[in-house]
This record gives sequence, structure tokens and C-alpha cells, in this order.
Amino acid sequence: MNFTNLFSNINPKEVITNLPDAVFVIDFDGKVLWANDKAAVIFESKIRDLKGLNFDEIVANGMELAEKSYSKRNSVVTGAFTIEGKEFFIEMNAKKYIDQYFITIRDVTAMTNVLAIAERTGRLNKEKNVMFVKLSNEIKSPIQSIIGFSQALLDGLGGEINDKQNKYVKIINKNSTELLYFMEKFLEFSQAESSLFHCDKQIFDIVNAIQTIVRNNDNALNAKDLTVNYDFEELTKKAVYNDENAVKIVLQNVLETSIKLTDTGSITIKCDHPDLELVEKCGVKLIKDAENTSYVRISITDTGMGLAESELEGIFEPYTQLDKVHKKTIVRSITLGTAYTITKRLGGAIWINSEVMKGSTFYIILPVEKNI
Repeated sequence: MNFTNLFSNINPKEVITNLPDAVFVIDFDGKVLWANDKAAVIFESKIRDLKGLNFDEIVANGMELAEKSYSKRNSVVTGAFTIEGKEFFIEMNAKKYIDQYFITIRDVTAMTNVLAIAERTGRLNKEKNVMFVKLSNEIKSPIQSIIGFSQALLDGLGGEINDKQNKYVKIINKNSTELLYFMEKFLEFSQAESSLFHCDKQIFDIVNAIQTIVRNNDNALNAKDLTVNYDFEELTKKAVYNDENAVKIVLQNVLETSIKLTDTGSITIKCDHPDLELVEKCGVKLIKDAENTSYVRISITDTGMGLAESELEGIFEPYTQLDKVHKKTIVRSITLGTAYTITKRLGGAIWINSEVMKGSTFYIILPVEKNI
């Protein structure tokens, strides 16, 4: 073969022979002019048997994809065939040299199989979450029954019970209540991850939504004698466009986490409009013609003990916490994992800054305008 048209001032045969990929030289009619040893290995043939073949005979839509690879300056993945008809997958790159294509090929069958398995696993995980959500009533009803009947015994509705029995029934009631809370949080996280989650965006009052969530937590706040301070002075747009129910779930999960982290003092909730530079820095894709008022930032700051750096690692990722011994760590991560997943689905961002002995601040950024 004449390599003059392909290279100058180098020994092309030596270069091609030592390349780790299969190499073909194809004319514009699709005829294989030359192939290296690696090509013979990948296509399970001899070099002399590859020469003269039409490239489309061994690579699906070979010439069309060669032109696509060349024009797009990208690799393409497609099916290929040995002379015996065995199918496998390749990644192909093509360059043009005067009247010929110079094509490199890599066997990616193993990687393609891995991706297929990963895709199937992801689909099964979503289907698993859908199953959990649809079975939520069946899962929670028996627990609710245990709580209800144990409470009835404690209230004396089943007759008088002695002190020992009262102690045992209290344990049953307490543990079943905690189990129900855990299951509700787990099912809430499953729904947030599943295909059953759908955004229902509408205009609502963000300040009213925040205050409603705080009122819903009055009992927990009063039990610790915590005060809640509001700072909405920098918020110019209270009527916002997003999914109100989803936003409330995010706020509820973050606020209850903040309450659990705080034994004394207060919680301050601030709402304002963030700079677009910060919005982009958080990885949020800006909506069309975005301005500062196109987003709101909600910060929830507590005076609790704060979290150590080791506790912050994976705090929004429940699956990374499964090796943790402490049950509270797993429940907290599921709760915040739900907030994180929903916030992402709403087109926003969420993160936490915390320091031991100095408290924690959760930040939530949400788009609040229609993305036209």
C-alpha cells in the first residue's frame, strides 16, 4: 500500500502497527485497503481476508458513521461483525486524508454490557420505589393499628393494667411510633426518587408557605422552648411560581432536622433573592432571561451544637450512610435526601454549612418564575 498520501516525514507503517487500536484505511467507495494486526484480532480474521471487503460488511452503516465521525470530530459507537457473523460493539473515530479514510476502532462490548446492566439496574430501582409507594398504606396500616391499640390500653379503654404491663405497653407505643415515622420518611424518599413524582407548579405565597410549615412544628419547637425569627426584608417577590406542596416537603424536612440539632436558643429563617453568579455556582441551570428575582434563597440557621466534618459527608445521600451504626444518622440522611432529591427536581439547589459549637445553616435556592 502507498502511504504517501497519509503521512510525511514519519514511518507510518511503524506508527500504525504499534497503535493499541484496530486501524483501517478505507477508500471513499468503502473498500478496505489496509488493516493492522489489531484489526485482525478484533475481527477474528486474517489481514488478507479483511482487505478488499466493503467496510459496511463488517461495520453497521460503516461509511455513513465514518463521515459522521469525521464531520462531528467525535467518536461513534455502533455494531460490528466478524466475517463469521459474530456481533460485537465498537467505538470508531475517522479522519480523512485526501482520498481515503483513516479509521481507528476499539472493542467496547464489555463496556456496553456494563452500561446496559447499569441502565437496567437504574430502571429496577425506580420500579422498586414505585412498588414501595404503592404499598405505603399496606406498610403503614399495621403500625398505625399497633400505635392506636397500645395508646387505648394506656388510656384505660381496655381495662385496668398493672404497672409492669403499663411499662411494656409504653415501650410498644414508643417504638411503634418511631417505626411509623421512619417508614413515612423512607416512603417519602422513595416517592421523591420514583417516576410517580410529578411537579404541579402554580403561583403561591412563599412567605405564607414558610410560616405554615413553622406552625406545623409548634409542638416540637415548644417542647425545646425554641423561638423562630423571620427575616424577609430583602425579599421583593412573595408570589412565586413552583410546586407549593413539594416546596413545603423540602422546608418541613429541613426545619425538623434543624429542630433536632438544636436543644436551646433559636432558629432564624431568612428569605431573599440570590445573585445569579451564586445560582450558577451551585450548579443550577439558569432559566431564560433570568434575573436575581427569578430565584429565592431560603436559609434556615440554628443555634445548635453543629455537625462535625465527618457527619457532613454524604449527609444528603442515604445510601452512603447504611454502614453507620447510629439510627439517627440514617433517618436524618433519608430526611435530607428527600429534600435534596425534590429540590433538584424543582430545578434548585440545597446545601449545608455547619461548624461544631456554632450551629448549622441550610441553604435552599429555588426558581420562582416560569421557564418560557
